Amino acid sequence: MPLSTLQQTVTEKLICKGLPLAVYREVAAHLRQVQGIFVELEPQRSPDFDYHQSQIGAMVITYSENFAEGDRQNIEKILAFYAERHGEWQQK
Repeated sequence: MPLSTLQQTVTEKLICKGLPLAVYREVAAHLRQVQGIFVELEPQRSPDFDYHQSQIGAMVITYSENFAEGDRQNIEKILAFYAERHGEWQQK
């Protein structure tokens, strides 16, 4: 396959400090409803246990570089909904 036909992908790693595992899973489930998006939850890799720290180290979102603008707006809306309730998302 020629390189020119391969689609480039965009990957974003997001965290929301202290967000519980169940809420990360809920966000991931909502994001997966958007066509063409892949969501993975990375486990926390901190060697020190902290009860207030999330079990998730980061949420990794991957999508095509030529992702439809309407779909990108849907992603932003989903993330904004949870940010209003749980705090801002940060790029990792």
